[in-house]
Amino acid sequence: MPQPGPFDGLMRLARIDLAPPHRQPPWSRVAIATVVSLVGSLAADAVLVAIGTRLFPTTKGYVHFRFSDYSKLTVIGVLIACVAWPVVTRISSAPRWLFFRLAILVTLVLWLPDLYILHQGQSGKAVAVLMLMHLAIALVTYNALVRIAPVQGAQHRTATRAE
Repeated sequence: MPQPGPFDGLMRLARIDLAPPHRQPPWSRVAIATVVSLVGSLAADAVLVAIGTRLFPTTKGYVHFRFSDYSKLTVIGVLIACVAWPVVTRISSAPRWLFFRLAILVTLVLWLPDLYILHQGQSGKAVAVLMLMHLAIALVTYNALVRIAPVQGAQHRTATRAE
């Protein structure tokens, strides 16, 4: 029997087992969740920009608050997350647990460029709105995927007997 390596411990910690007992979410549900994620995320972005520019008038006209600027990145990020959800449901017996933690990790990573532009002298108020936009996208996308396209009940494996 082979000895478990450090990679095995990491897989266990991340709850990756490659043989989950549930069925994948139907592709139709994933497609609906993707549309909801895209529309909801873009709407959340627009609302946050409107609120941000109202609360902080000096941010009006900020380059990253243009729809053409943030919409491209939002669409790319949401599509990546929507592709990742079926992958996570396939490799983990605790997909919501893992996907939630991945959403947090990705959001933190996506805040790094925001912090960088803050360090470069960009407006702190504008950067705070950008960071809220990233958080809103994560919340909308996570909830749309896990609620609209949840994993299905345990698979019933029928054993065939040789007679």
